[in-house]
Amino acid sequence: MGDGRLNGLAQWCKVQLENLQGQELQQVNLQVVSGDASFRHYFRAVGPGWQYIAVDAPPENEDNEAFIRVAEIFSRAGVNMPRIWAADIAQGYMLLDDFGDELYLPQLLHCQQNNDFVTADNLYHEAIDALLDIQMGVESKQLDPFDRNELHREMELFSEWFCKKLLGVDPPQELLQEVFRFLEDAALSQPTVAVHRDYHSRNLMLLDSNRFTDGPGIIDFQDAVSGPYTYDLVSLLRDCYIRWDDDQVARWANYYLSAAQSRGLVQPADANEFVRDFDLMGLQRHLKVMGIFARLAIRDKKPRYLADIPLVIRYFFDVGQRYPELTALLEWFEQSLLPVARTKLSLED
Repeated sequence: MGDGRLNGLAQWCKVQLENLQGQELQQVNLQVVSGDASFRHYFRAVGPGWQYIAVDAPPENEDNEAFIRVAEIFSRAGVNMPRIWAADIAQGYMLLDDFGDELYLPQLLHCQQNNDFVTADNLYHEAIDALLDIQMGVESKQLDPFDRNELHREMELFSEWFCKKLLGVDPPQELLQEVFRFLEDAALSQPTVAVHRDYHSRNLMLLDSNRFTDGPGIIDFQDAVSGPYTYDLVSLLRDCYIRWDDDQVARWANYYLSAAQSRGLVQPADANEFVRDFDLMGLQRHLKVMGIFARLAIRDKKPRYLADIPLVIRYFFDVGQRYPELTALLEWFEQSLLPVARTKLSLED
């Protein structure tokens, strides 16, 4: 982010904050909070008795209209979305509620390291309850459809960025396209709900109960679509940044299924159908994520995401081997991709 945009954001925030606070401010100091996997940058603006998050989201790179629209739609479902106090779509500036700094991920890692499954249960149950509120409270027709073309485009990131550009390996296109079609068909056969699209431990926040209602703060929601009911659930439970054992994942998944059934959201034919929906949706997502992490490293100069690819590969193999439709692809992956990946990503055998 250049000094010009930073100065522009500070000047814009000063005007907005003066309007909100009803008083003249000498200046507004912006403290860096974070960047993310996009081109957005976040800053904290703090004054006596108030604090906000200032966002720089260059309009040539970010869809700020979608950000505002989805925030409003999801807020009506009763979940904790950051309120947008001011926005300049043309410049790409926004002023939001400050949710603080406590992401789910560090707390979950602490729970894992200390065998604190009571706290972990509470956090996941709250995240699943909020997810159900979104799925029940948002009409999917308000969002763009997560159609076959988009599902396919996501998986092509695996071919283009992970296989070719990161590892320098040309994948067998006929085999790859066959698997893509299989996973697309599986996704499109599922009941359709509102999908956050990146619902995981780095986009959920622990909130101050004195300022916000119960449940996690939800961020990075602007890519929401209308799509398969298991997409956000598998993003949460087969998280690319933390892994839980299969039995624990199954317990949380069953918590979701029981609640979804009791609320009349979905009625799978049986538990096996739900597990299949959950597994195959995860395979589609993890192909996409391998491509996205590679693209972040190569195109966007964010190599830290390479460290998260080994877990995604492990998910893909562990789940994929349960489905004969993926046998040939996994054999090719193991023989042709893994030897290169072990070198470039320091994968263990």
